Parts: sequence; structure tokens; C-alpha cells
Amino acid sequence: MAFSADELRVLRRALAVALHPAPLADADVHDCLRLAGSVDEAVREANRLRAFLLADLARYRTALPGSAPGYLELLQDALAAGYDPTPDDLAALRGLRALPVAAALLERCRRLAEHSVRARLAAVTPGPRTRLLALPGGRAAAQDPTQPRPQPKSEPAPARPQPKAPRPIPTPGEVFPPRRKPLPPPAARAAG
Repeated sequence: MAFSADELRVLRRALAVALHPAPLADADVHDCLRLAGSVDEAVREANRLRAFLLADLARYRTALPGSAPGYLELLQDALAAGYDPTPDDLAALRGLRALPVAAALLERCRRLAEHSVRARLAAVTPGPRTRLLALPGGRAAAQDPTQPRPQPKSEPAPARPQPKAPRPIPTPGEVFPPRRKPLPPPAARAAG
């Protein structure tokens, strides 16, 4: 981002006021607000340009391998602008590694992706773990051998329910009782 001479003058006055608070004239306040608006507009324009570049990069990536020269050029521009390569970029570069430019970019993207992953993990992972000093058995107990160690209180273990005896496996005769022969109709029994 580049500032004009007038914008630098306003920025310098604003920084001086921030370091040594003093009342500002109305003209200075308007100049500061105008400068803030210009900076905000520059940031919005940079975000729009970045979004366009990333969308263009995605279009070229989907058209590979026919768009390899354009894709490689756009990827170099995106990396120069601070773009973190995605797994899709790494996969595309692996497919193009026969080209010398793609092989060099693949190595660069691997390093950038690894650095990015390590930075994210470092931000998520807490610092080194230390032992608790307030609990028995911590570092304080190890440093003072003259103090008797408190014995842990043994509490009776909670009664666990006894497992039930396994149910016997039913036999086929129990599951499927034997069939009985059908009885003849009542009229046939009386006649015979």
C-alpha cells in the first residue's frame, strides 16, 4: 500500500496525537477520517483482487493439463501474494511435475504447506505441561524429603453388580416345539 505525501502528513499528525494526546482541529479530524476511508477502500480492493485471483486459479486448476502454463503463472502470483497452497494445488502440481517449473513449484508449495500446518498446530497446541505443585506427589513433595508423605486414603471400591449367569442356549426342540398330528374332523371321529 502506498501513501501520497498528503496522506503521509495526515498519518504523521494522527500518530503524533496518539502519542501525545491533544485536541484536534476540525480540519485535522476530517483529514483523519478521509485517510481512514481511503485505507478501508484499499483493503476492500485488495480483498476483491485476492478473491478474483483465487477464483481464476481454481478455474485454471480445473482445466488442467491443458491450462498448465496459465495455471503455473497464476499460482506463482498467488504464492507471491501470500497464498497458502491447498491439497488441490499440490495434487495438480504432482500431475504436472514433468514440467521443470511445476516441479520447482511443487517443492515450494510443499514447504509452504508444511510451514502453514506447523504454524496452525503451534497455535492450537498448549505450551509444555508442568506438574501440579499443590497435589501430593508433585514437585513440592519431591523437593522436601523431611516432610512425611501423606498416605493416600484407601476408599472401599464401589460394589460392582455381579454379572448374571449366562442364559443357557435353548435347544431346537425348545425353540420349535414338535408338531402335533392334526385331529380328524369331529364328524369322522363319531362315525368310526
